[in-house]
Amino acid sequence: MTTPVPTYSLRATPAPGQDAVLTPEALAFVVDLVRTFRPRVQELLAKRADRQKDFDSGKAPALLPETADIRAGDWRCAPVPEVIADRRVEITGPVDRKMIINALNSGASVFMADFEDATTPTWQNLIEGQKNLYDAVRRTISFEQPGKAGAPAKKYALNAETAVLFVRPRGWHLPEKHVLVDGQTAPGALVDFGLFFFHNAKEQIARGAGPFFYLPKMESHLEARLWNDVFLFAQDRLGIPRGTIKATCLIETLPGAFEMDEFLYELREHSAGLNCGRWDYIFSFIKKRANDKTALLPDRGEVTMDKAFLDAYVTLLIETCHRRGVHAMGGMAAQIPIKNDPAKNEQALAKVRADKLREVTKGHDGTWVAHPGLVPIAKAIFDEHMPQKNQLDKRPSAKITREDLLRPHEGKRSDAGLRHNIRVGIQYLEAWLRGQGCVPIYDLMEDAATAEISRAQVWQWIHHAAPLDDGSVVSPERFERTVAEEMKRIEDEVGNAPFSAGKFDEACELFVRLSLAPRFEEFLTLPAYELVTRDPLEA
Repeated sequence: MTTPVPTYSLRATPAPGQDAVLTPEALAFVVDLVRTFRPRVQELLAKRADRQKDFDSGKAPALLPETADIRAGDWRCAPVPEVIADRRVEITGPVDRKMIINALNSGASVFMADFEDATTPTWQNLIEGQKNLYDAVRRTISFEQPGKAGAPAKKYALNAETAVLFVRPRGWHLPEKHVLVDGQTAPGALVDFGLFFFHNAKEQIARGAGPFFYLPKMESHLEARLWNDVFLFAQDRLGIPRGTIKATCLIETLPGAFEMDEFLYELREHSAGLNCGRWDYIFSFIKKRANDKTALLPDRGEVTMDKAFLDAYVTLLIETCHRRGVHAMGGMAAQIPIKNDPAKNEQALAKVRADKLREVTKGHDGTWVAHPGLVPIAKAIFDEHMPQKNQLDKRPSAKITREDLLRPHEGKRSDAGLRHNIRVGIQYLEAWLRGQGCVPIYDLMEDAATAEISRAQVWQWIHHAAPLDDGSVVSPERFERTVAEEMKRIEDEVGNAPFSAGKFDEACELFVRLSLAPRFEEFLTLPAYELVTRDPLEA
């Protein structure tokens, strides 16, 4: 007689609060989601890999002929509820307790709690994040920060009025190796979505909001269709009316930019619009065209939103969303206030103002910031130029072509740019390996998306022996010498003791390995995930 495979098993050291999150009923719901949809997740990831082979052989993305009728059709998405009709400023951040309170209290219209790019998916982070959001939905969340040097402790709690909560689960590509269903790893997206939806959807509805989500890193409308089917399944299972869920798709992959209409069509009952996930989009532009020497980009700082493929994608996104009756959301300002240098602080804030002015005058219905201190600045710009709740009636007139969406930026590639990419990439990876997915580096808030740009540029410059503005080229040997020099600079900047106590050697080894690999690794978070969960019982 054979022993049946258990329905599920947990391969993690129990985290505080785990029993409240992983109730038998919640786990049964997640198991049903995984059993129903995991085969399609695996199938679609295989399709991604096949499509990448086409890109690697020189075939760039294009509009799909089989969906021409959808693009030409006269249809609109279902209206969004009044509670999210005005989304002029949205703040994003990880799911730690203090951040959730500060973000909900920030004065923003929406807080997007991020299980993806801003969170290292250790088991403890994920369980704590779910528990924190459970408390936030019920307004019982609080936090006490111990005082320093005799100062009293600081207490945090929710204001009477707070931002509307959106949640971003992980992308389809990320596994959750701590949860096995029928002996196989569960997709992280289904675990994140399933636990949050099961515990909170009805409570959110009762409180006048609803289960609202951001959907990351999709590369095909078939992936959007999968999310739509997940939504239908989840609503039916919990007895919630279809269409109650509303979700905004991040357009942060190059293939996704060629399927904006299709994304909205697949989710038309559940759509809350599209968002310009600018940092991941830059990364995807490099990744999808990694073998194309004509697609080399200049220094990261010169790849700006007002030019080349980025300006084209913004224009197309706004036009597409407004034609279909949903929000066109702008991108994240990565700047943070610089408290110890007023001059540099004003320069940073001036960049934020210019960025938000560009977005609102272009036609966006709202924008993102990464720090509560930027909410008033972004809100003032949108209040002045968009006094109404949104500007769905505004349509850009430019006709965007395939060539527009594939046009690289002009600009210089420099030794300084190479060195900056190396320092940012290594420092971000070091923080990620310590469990922090969102960290300030050189006065910018870096998450996995921004770090991916640095890593991708270095790989592409090495792979193509990219010429720099001083006449030299980027070779593997030069890269390794530069890494050694920049590691010394990092140690000087962070200090000997923090450097020695950190995970800089591991981060450096991984960054170098990814940069010199003969084939481009799809996501740095995949090999990094193996490092933070080498032993599933010690995550």
